[in-house]
Amino acid sequence: MPQSVDRALDVLDAVAASDGPVPAKALARRLGCGLSTVYDLLGSLTARGHLVRTASGYALGYRVPALHDAFRRQMRVTDGLQDLLTEARRTAGADTYFSAYRDGDIAVLAGAATGHPATGGFTTGLDDTAHATAHGKMLLAALPPAARQRYLTAYGMRAITPRTVTSPARLDAQLRQVRRQGLAVEIEECAPGVACVAVPVPSGATGGAPAAVSAALPLEDFRERGPQVTEELRRVAAEAAKFRKTADITGPTAG
Repeated sequence: MPQSVDRALDVLDAVAASDGPVPAKALARRLGCGLSTVYDLLGSLTARGHLVRTASGYALGYRVPALHDAFRRQMRVTDGLQDLLTEARRTAGADTYFSAYRDGDIAVLAGAATGHPATGGFTTGLDDTAHATAHGKMLLAALPPAARQRYLTAYGMRAITPRTVTSPARLDAQLRQVRRQGLAVEIEECAPGVACVAVPVPSGATGGAPAAVSAALPLEDFRERGPQVTEELRRVAAEAAKFRKTADITGPTAG
């Protein structure tokens, strides 16, 4: 049973990673398993609405948006927070994101972006490269040393670009500076020609869980407008704290 679950999730991930519908035979080749096994898994995923069958192959089903909505609800990502990021995208002229730490992981939970690689190209979801991103550095700096070490041990510090910091000592020095300044900046550590800046969301509104808002923009734009973008982010962070506080009060509770 565990192997079947793994296989089913592999199929779902493979379809999600594709730009369009994927034939069953292509999935079998990609996953290295028998066609009959893939058909069995596709049948189960289709029956539950996670996939749909089209004339060209299999695509994500109509159950997926409901899962995404449930995730946003559980993570207290309100429509107001998303609207705030979209407004900041227009005002700052930079892609904007909201990120948080949760149970040992760091994730980008919401964003307003063009999706063009020149502006960073971050997507919502788990971030396993926090050592190389501004929002990741901000959140790592806010963690207790033991929690920070657990994250870095789990995900490592791989080099993404020639400028990525891969030395624990250098990262520690950066994080000390982040804590002093209340600001994290990374330049071309995550993507060539791109700079990112992040500021913390006040922790009193998030139940103590570290959260941050960040912006990504071409390096030349950052050199010209970095202070203005940072000022806009601080405004966004203050407003985001209000949305998070409201959601925590009115949203569902655990247990």
